[in-house]
Amino acid sequence: MERDACREKVGAERSDIRRKAGRRKRTAIVLCALVLALGLTACGQTGQNKQTGQGGQDSAPAGTTAAAPETAEESTGTSSDSARNTISLRLTTEDGTVIEYALNDSQAAADLYSQLPRTIEVEDYSTNEKIFYPPEELDTGDAPEAAGGAGVLAYYEPWGDVVMFYDDFSTASGLYELGTVTSGSENISELSGSVLIEQAE
Repeated sequence: MERDACREKVGAERSDIRRKAGRRKRTAIVLCALVLALGLTACGQTGQNKQTGQGGQDSAPAGTTAAAPETAEESTGTSSDSARNTISLRLTTEDGTVIEYALNDSQAAADLYSQLPRTIEVEDYSTNEKIFYPPEELDTGDAPEAAGGAGVLAYYEPWGDVVMFYDDFSTASGLYELGTVTSGSENISELSGSVLIEQAE
């Protein structure tokens, strides 16, 4: 009887131990499953965030375009081909009459401009021009041929004289344009005698 009671007691204790071990095992399995589930969720969120971040960096918002880089030319607002400054000359008679010409950018015009100021003797020639002789010849290498009518300032290379036209004229070989009158054109036909010619400001 004592043995049977002892066996029953031992059996009960072993059963209790097995039940407790089974509960611990189930608890451990549940905990592992929870940890694994949490880990998978965290990994999924991290991957999604990375994809979203990369998409935000690589793509521009819809409806927008990237701005083109500003060129040096645009930033300065200047052109590489800057125009030459216009040079002018002024004739003043003894009675104060003034006539002004704007010169072109030829070397001949620059040569005439560099010889000023000086007093010249104006002479009549034909019925449409007044002439004078500069002290030095002008370089006509890049000068345009003279054409047009009243108001043209020209250089006749064969004779070496500067011509101030106050009426229409015909083109001629060796006749080159230096500029055009800008004020006092009505007074060209009245020029005569000593006249001061100088650089105009």
